[in-house]
Amino acid sequence: MKKRILAALLAAVITGSAFAGCSDNTPASSADNGSSPASQAAESSDTPTLEKTKFNLGHLNSTAHLLGFVAKEEGFFEEEGLDVTLTLFSSAAELASGLESGKLDAAFIGSVPSLTFQSQGHDLTIFGGEMTNGHGYVIKPEYVEGLDDWDVSVLKGRNVASVKNSVQDAELQILLKDKGIDIGEGDDKVNIVYFDSQKDAFNALQNDSIDAVSAYSPYTSLAESQGYKIVYRCSEEPLLENQPCCRQVAATEALKNNPNTYSAFERALIKAYKFTQEDHEKTIKDVKVYIDIEEDLIETELYGGYGTSVPDPDKQGTVALKNSIVELGYTEDYDIDKLFNTEIYSAALESLLKEAPDDTVYQQLKAHFDEFE
Repeated sequence: MKKRILAALLAAVITGSAFAGCSDNTPASSADNGSSPASQAAESSDTPTLEKTKFNLGHLNSTAHLLGFVAKEEGFFEEEGLDVTLTLFSSAAELASGLESGKLDAAFIGSVPSLTFQSQGHDLTIFGGEMTNGHGYVIKPEYVEGLDDWDVSVLKGRNVASVKNSVQDAELQILLKDKGIDIGEGDDKVNIVYFDSQKDAFNALQNDSIDAVSAYSPYTSLAESQGYKIVYRCSEEPLLENQPCCRQVAATEALKNNPNTYSAFERALIKAYKFTQEDHEKTIKDVKVYIDIEEDLIETELYGGYGTSVPDPDKQGTVALKNSIVELGYTEDYDIDKLFNTEIYSAALESLLKEAPDDTVYQQLKAHFDEFE
């Protein structure tokens, strides 16, 4: 997988700078003059009319979804003319169903389930990013006692709780394959036990039959605070470097019919990202409104270097991940270009740069997008 420079860019930015409702689903049709909907939204006027203002955003119980939290708490959605309701869901499948039923306008869904849903014929489009890295596996402390260092090999002979159709599961299989470790029962294999949600998998650690578990933020830090040991964080594995996780996803038809609304939504998330880089303390407090754990654990997940939450859709990284899970046999290959929209993010970022051309955060986002679209 090709290495990318997102982490370095983000570090430069930081160094240089100090839940279920129904949507109003009555879209207005946009004029078709041969240009893309996102371009129409950006060029039609300085203040384009929003096709709809009530907007429902689905998320999981994860600190990684902070862009939505910050955009809501800091008033960026309101600045863009949107009345956004945030709704907590327990799984990617529930989020996808919410989009397809029209109860949700957008959702933060893991990259692997987003890709598998697309390959199965769900008309859902990825149009932005939300999380890169930020997950891994934890194990009961007795299984690494006396070891100074360890890797994924410590899972051999263990029962490992995970979530099927998740980026955590795909990453584990990538690492096991690299080490030549098979999946199944036996002392030299890893037995993966699947659960429907991350919360259920994490709670299974209380059972004597489960030895280790997958974890996305904040479950990794939460587990460590409870005495469990971290097998690995994906951000520290070369094979998983800068792995795109949660993506911004919407029904394809909704994106087509409401370009100005989604551009406004994206502008709010980009503003939120800028805020997270410049005000760590308030960002942590905003996240705590939605993820009620200790602030020091939130800080570790957000600013400990284990994951980042960036609105860039990262098409190059997502395509590379799609190819990896196709090779694993996770899903069939398909034409991702039909279900990947980078124009909404690009137009939103360009509009913000016109308003603040010297802004360092926006410039860094633009440089990354231009190189890795």
